[in-house]
Amino acid sequence: PCTTYIGGDGSGNYVKMVHNGIEYGDMQVLGEAYTILKTVGGLSNDELAKIFADWNSQELDSFLVEITSQILAKKDVDVFNVGNHTRLEANESRFLVDQILDKTGNKGTGKMTIKEGADRAVAVGTMSAALDARFIAFDKDSRAEMAPLLDGPTQIPEVDKEQLIDDVRNAVYCSKICSYAQGMNLIRAASEEFSWGVDLGECARIWKGGCIIRARFLDRIKTAYDKDANLVNLMVDPDFKDEMAQRQKSWRRIVSLCAAAGVPVPSMYSSLAYFDQYRRDTLISASLVQGQRDFFGSHTFERMDKPRGEFYHCKWTDAHYES
Repeated sequence: PCTTYIGGDGSGNYVKMVHNGIEYGDMQVLGEAYTILKTVGGLSNDELAKIFADWNSQELDSFLVEITSQILAKKDVDVFNVGNHTRLEANESRFLVDQILDKTGNKGTGKMTIKEGADRAVAVGTMSAALDARFIAFDKDSRAEMAPLLDGPTQIPEVDKEQLIDDVRNAVYCSKICSYAQGMNLIRAASEEFSWGVDLGECARIWKGGCIIRARFLDRIKTAYDKDANLVNLMVDPDFKDEMAQRQKSWRRIVSLCAAAGVPVPSMYSSLAYFDQYRRDTLISASLVQGQRDFFGSHTFERMDKPRGEFYHCKWTDAHYES
């Protein structure tokens, strides 16, 4: 059964909240995949529906990929006015998704997850970018006013469609791993703070049924945490690490292509940045930022050539005080 004892008071609600945050990331990444394949690849809705159906028979098998295929294939029929409960006139000549206003709502759990990430100093960039994307989408009137005024790339480069489809699939997969890694690390941080004792492998198991983010690869996430309950990050599980290594050229091609063509894919951008930052044991940008903090606020800094835990301050200019 897809139920289990999560932990102490509040833990069940917390895990459900993070589930919904991961859901935001998943949905946005799939929306970005659709955008790339339609605007850059020039694929029709029928072709797109078949592609997502094909993905659903492979490693991306999930509820969200399955319904994405169904949504893309649905013609403009069986639509009802919520206010007066009347059925709109059916139009079999067009697809419903093309008639849905590009103004996305949200009901709060995504915001809660991002706030928790900030409060616990856990990076949740894939989900945060997805939430920001919803805010910008919701601000439809401002976009309509600003779009004619902002310059940017207008020419779509020619691409090999089969290569593009494969690259997008790999980019989606890698971005999903990042989203789940972020969510699991947030649950762990809260569990440690409140002594809940949450089993991350069990979280993955119960999400397999009756959940929006249910997916085939949750089995592999459970296996990863069953092998190592203290896994520092899902990205360094040997299996996921190898898969990301094999797919990252595709991932980078997609992010580069979209940046050059001006196609917004914020969750894919953020996911790749998350991956790349954790690939580096030294982040020189952080050294500069900490120097800036000490310069204007005397926030101090640690040194690479001194033991951790020792803090220093610099008299940067004659206007600064010596500590």
